[in-house]
Amino acid sequence: MLVRRKLEGLRVEDEHRVVFPDSPLMTPAGLVSHLRWDEHLWFEVVYLNVPRDENPTFRKDVENADMRVEGVPLAQLLDEFDAQWARSNEIIAAHSLDDVGRDPEFAPSLRWIVIHVVEETARHVGHLDTMRELLDGQKGYY
Repeated sequence: MLVRRKLEGLRVEDEHRVVFPDSPLMTPAGLVSHLRWDEHLWFEVVYLNVPRDENPTFRKDVENADMRVEGVPLAQLLDEFDAQWARSNEIIAAHSLDDVGRDPEFAPSLRWIVIHVVEETARHVGHLDTMRELLDGQKGYY
């Protein structure tokens, strides 16, 4: 997956390093955790209507809880993201893109959700490109 490739070879000391001064939670590790949450939120919570509370990792009482991962190794977060991404793909494969989500407050089509998650992921992969260049000079061309 592209997210994993963007972070290959990143030094351990840079996994949780802040590079954007006005965004103290925007770290490589925090961003991977956020992407995992996005996959879970859109495909399981919004589309399947799985209660948010079934995943205790993501707390509503703490702002930006999905990005607060200090001390959690990036390798673990990448594995969790890969597993969530695989789960999202299972959901997509089992349904029609024209099916509508089950969340009673917001029920977009699965097609809309897929496009939205692709946009969100692409935006954050761009952030990862910038982070890598600022952290260690690596430029992603893949």
